[in-house]
Amino acid sequence: MVRQARERCESCVYHIVLRGINRQDIFFDDDDYQRFLFTLEKKKSKKQFVVYGYCLMSNHVHLLIREGNDGISRIMSRIGTSYAWWYNRKYDRSGHVFQGRFGSECVRDDTHLLTVVRYIHNNPVKAKMVSVPEEYRWSSVRAYYGGCEHPAGLTEIEFVLAVISKNRTDAIKEFREFMKLKNEDICLDDQVKLRKTDEEVKAEIEAMMNGEPIGSMLGMENKKRQEILKKIKNSIGVTQRQIARITGISPNIVFKA
Repeated sequence: MVRQARERCESCVYHIVLRGINRQDIFFDDDDYQRFLFTLEKKKSKKQFVVYGYCLMSNHVHLLIREGNDGISRIMSRIGTSYAWWYNRKYDRSGHVFQGRFGSECVRDDTHLLTVVRYIHNNPVKAKMVSVPEEYRWSSVRAYYGGCEHPAGLTEIEFVLAVISKNRTDAIKEFREFMKLKNEDICLDDQVKLRKTDEEVKAEIEAMMNGEPIGSMLGMENKKRQEILKKIKNSIGVTQRQIARITGISPNIVFKA
């Protein structure tokens, strides 16, 4: 079947969701998160695009990007290829890291722009990882609040803040208040399920094991264990780190299953 052509956005601003293949984690430690941000910085330094916001979750990424010299498909290909090459070398693996076709939506006006920025930064809150957006380390919200990010200057905050107020101090203050407003923002990522709790994951594994205790997986015949690991890894909202933590199996074994 021929793929439908990606919508061309007149504003050149896109909300992008990039997912790990088979919903697998794409970030396991701080070094992974930081490497992806350095990749963004390196690619944008060539004037190919501008970053207005980001949030890196364990198995997917939100980006708010304006096209530069390259189109959005070329931009995402360059980012994904660069990170995947590094990631595969680090974890001694081969093959795809990201789902083949990234999700995108056109940001058409200022109201939509602000909605997407808030939605992206509230992702960790919706996932119950933090209580407020600024507690989460791997998003651009701290830059918007007047703090620092690393790499420095990765996010171009002035464009979004200028929508709120021409006075930068007032804009930051009002942006903070805007982030706190109760909302029912709906954006591209609503089909991506929120992370399941350890208790929910444990119950799923127990159901797959037909009453056997989870601890028995450590001494289980390899083929049978691999089958269970593959099934639970494909469950929406489950991370590989959760599986390793709950089962006591090495993260490397879970990763390669």
